[in-house]
Amino acid sequence: MPETIAKSLLHNFLGHAAEWYKLTIVLFLIMNPIVMITMGPFVAGWLLVGEFIFCLAMALRCYPLQPGGLLAIEAVLLGLTTPETIFHETEANFEVILLLIFMVAGIFFLKDLLLFIFTKLLIKVRSKTALALLFTVVSAVLSAFLDALTVTAVIIAVAAGLYGVYHKVTSGKGFDDDHDHADDTGIGDETRQDLDQYRGFLRNLMMHGAVGTALGGVCTLVGEPQNLLIGEIAGWEFGEFFVRMAPVSIPVFIVGMLTCVAVEKLKLVGYGEQLPAAARRILEEYDRREDEKRTNRQRASLAVQASVVLFLVVALAFHWAEVGLIGLAVIVLATAFTGIVEEHRLGHAFSEALPFTALLVVFFAIVGVIHDQHLFQPVIEFVFSLPHESQVPVFFMANGVLSAISDNVFVATVYINEIYAALQAGEITREHFDLLTVAINTGTNVPSVATPNGQAAFLFLLTSSLAPLIRLSYGRMVILALPYTVTMTIAGLLATIFLL
Repeated sequence: MPETIAKSLLHNFLGHAAEWYKLTIVLFLIMNPIVMITMGPFVAGWLLVGEFIFCLAMALRCYPLQPGGLLAIEAVLLGLTTPETIFHETEANFEVILLLIFMVAGIFFLKDLLLFIFTKLLIKVRSKTALALLFTVVSAVLSAFLDALTVTAVIIAVAAGLYGVYHKVTSGKGFDDDHDHADDTGIGDETRQDLDQYRGFLRNLMMHGAVGTALGGVCTLVGEPQNLLIGEIAGWEFGEFFVRMAPVSIPVFIVGMLTCVAVEKLKLVGYGEQLPAAARRILEEYDRREDEKRTNRQRASLAVQASVVLFLVVALAFHWAEVGLIGLAVIVLATAFTGIVEEHRLGHAFSEALPFTALLVVFFAIVGVIHDQHLFQPVIEFVFSLPHESQVPVFFMANGVLSAISDNVFVATVYINEIYAALQAGEITREHFDLLTVAINTGTNVPSVATPNGQAAFLFLLTSSLAPLIRLSYGRMVILALPYTVTMTIAGLLATIFLL
């Protein structure tokens, strides 16, 4: 018998998500107004934050945009935030939105060069520990001078390309055949174990690279979006910002590198996965075949992409324009000189970034709830009630915990404005303000690696099309980040106590 309209609506709700997941979201939507009426907006606001984190944690079961969007719409209807606040938060992060729309698409048109370079790298560097350290260091250095989201987009493009080559061949197809990389039906039982190991290998490299973006991002004025805001309020230029952060950022960087080596050598929490021998042979064959059949037009295209990468690095390092606008220039240059002029070929490049851009705006709605309901105010008041000598390490930890719960840019904005107001009111000295500013910046950048929602780069990785391919879930990201979270947070906390 045909389905009733009611059953069809229920079936369509959140598509192929599990029934228990659908019922959980419905329960959230029913429960929020009840909590709002009975326990007040403060409790309802914290409940909403927890529900949104749940949606992020279940990203592999259902993309968080739809369930998170429903929660955001309900938050507005309940008066927990307003459209004006959401627009203000979105406007304040317009640079990040531009970056996502244009820079991620720009990286898409450089993927041939990236795949060319990193395939040779994987073939030549046989030590997994050395490769992991290389990914971490390169990501850190690039993030210090570029930005974490751009670097994350690069390593996602690399891993997706490497996964695609291996998955296509193990599915029984040729290098040039069309293939759905999410379809494992062509994988035989004898190669499934290798595929799982290869996924683990790529997961390891992606997490090392993602943590590297945090290690580099904390160091410089341009490393993370909140760094620019903090530097502007504190009046620090590029050089002074680096020197001010160095007593904390340098020890954390060293500890991060040591942690990278340790987790690989000791094979902790899922690290230590090696590149399967079969995968290495496939990559070697792919590299040899590509070298043999490469035409002059393809070589010219690679040369153009290399020139565009050079332009990208120089333009970002010297801040010729906002990052998103540089990304748009990358799209124009990389396509104009490689013959990509059809609209449908251009449109495909934007498919990765736009869903995440929409999710980010939904996230700003949750941030709006935190702002309008003053959810962090008790923590702020508690920290300011402490003796001055205790405030610096407590600020570091408070910013870290709150950033892991919500968003490091928002937390940094709230705290830097609070301490600047205290400075203006004469409640703290300039010297104490400088120390607290270092604690805020390092606190929002270092412990926030604990969760994907703590940093935009981590959230971008979690919600990318690569994550389900390599089985990188929210929980697995938290577990893989745990050694880094513990060691780097302890190093940062000790540095704020003894070195500042």
